[in-house]
Amino acid sequence: MATAPSGHASMRLMPAPSRSSLKLLSFALGRSSRRSYRVGMDATDLTARLQLGLSAAREAGRLTLEYFQRDGLAVEWKQDASPVTVADRRAEQLLRDRIAAEFPDDAILGEELAERPGNSGYRWILDPIDGTKSFIHGVPLYGTLVGMEFESCAVLGIVVIPALDECVHAARGQGAWHACGSQPPRQVHVSSTKTLSESLFCTSEVASFGQRGAAAVYDRLQAASRLSRTWGDCYGYLMVATGRAELMVDPIMNVWDAAAVQPIIEEAGGTFTDWRGRPTIHSGEGIATNGQILDDVLKITAV
Repeated sequence: MATAPSGHASMRLMPAPSRSSLKLLSFALGRSSRRSYRVGMDATDLTARLQLGLSAAREAGRLTLEYFQRDGLAVEWKQDASPVTVADRRAEQLLRDRIAAEFPDDAILGEELAERPGNSGYRWILDPIDGTKSFIHGVPLYGTLVGMEFESCAVLGIVVIPALDECVHAARGQGAWHACGSQPPRQVHVSSTKTLSESLFCTSEVASFGQRGAAAVYDRLQAASRLSRTWGDCYGYLMVATGRAELMVDPIMNVWDAAAVQPIIEEAGGTFTDWRGRPTIHSGEGIATNGQILDDVLKITAV
């Protein structure tokens, strides 16, 4: 096994948590913890949804591979100039069908299909292909995202990278877990790097900074970081959660891009906030850090 680079946390092999260890009660919303639980959320219910979500996300990810790097794949362009394919729609329908069959009272919000109401307090938030631009160009860093809110608090996240057979997932109170191929999941943690000048900064698309009138923010982050790369979309957040990068920034972000990410980053010991440091998935933007460099990043973004 390769040794983790200096300044990065190693990933320790640990057993999966038992149901009896999952004590998901309330705790305060605040910048100090970056977490949000809700009284009334049952640990067993959350675990059952995590198990279903993992199975469904992997199945949907396998479905996308039927279209990945395939000649002649038809691409449509939506009103917001983002692409969509039959793979997006089929994968989301698969996820919805699996969820509805097992948890018919849960609400479902997805990128491609109409929102479905529910009355259980749980809402699934789905992005069948996060990084469709990468997908249609044959880049293997796209992912299938399954997130969940309980009473408007993000409590569960799953990111599957089908082309790499890689997955990271988390539920509140259970830690963040990473698996490659048939290997057992390992609990993961963000890196221990303390300064932005030592950090790897990732983003999805440099042009998106200019689209929100923040090109100077990108320039300042790039200049302040040790290295910058566009290993973007959900893969950049996976990099932060597993200690391989310290910073991932999106200037423009939908709730289905963010919902799965926040629980994963926070359970790995990091922070997921908007550009002003608020821990939310609803601001239309996102910053994931290892926690150590957040204040330095906010000095650049919170302007």
